[in-house]
Amino acid sequence: MDRLEAYAKANNIPIMQKDGILFLQDYIKKHHVTKILEIGSAIGYSAIQMALVNEKINIVTIERDQNRYHEALKNIKEFNVQKQIKIILNDALDVRVEGEFDLIFIDAAKAQYIKFFEKFKHNLKPNGVIITDNLSFHGLTEKIDDIKSKNLRALVRKINNYKEFLINNQEFTTEFLKIGDGIAVSQKKL
Repeated sequence: MDRLEAYAKANNIPIMQKDGILFLQDYIKKHHVTKILEIGSAIGYSAIQMALVNEKINIVTIERDQNRYHEALKNIKEFNVQKQIKIILNDALDVRVEGEFDLIFIDAAKAQYIKFFEKFKHNLKPNGVIITDNLSFHGLTEKIDDIKSKNLRALVRKINNYKEFLINNQEFTTEFLKIGDGIAVSQKKL
């Protein structure tokens, strides 16, 4: 994992923070998660970490960036989890995914979080959860007035809109956790 973490840092590729990954792995173990849909593969770091929890875990992960997709393929093979992870090269909003999942993990284009949630919630098993990363966005969601960049302020506003969307969602109950870069666990109401 050290090589992947170093590669991500050197190439400015965002990967999940360590305590976020540990939370995710622990959640998978405790809830006996075996089928996962990941929106945003990047270099395969979190998919590999999830797959290593248990050999019965199967993951479908979607990545739209060709370079990251190829790097993820290489990394998945290096960790010998290619039988567990199916990676799709495409924009998640253009992909139709079949089947139901215990867990849907959203960690892709922050501005599209609501669209991802709405599109893929139908792929969730009745007792499944949607986990979203980066809801603190390096602490910026709490300090939006301090942001000078107009583009960055707009992105942070969209993340805050997503948090508001989760709070007001009638179909899901969401717990917000101050772990990693801010995680939301959204459970479908039964």
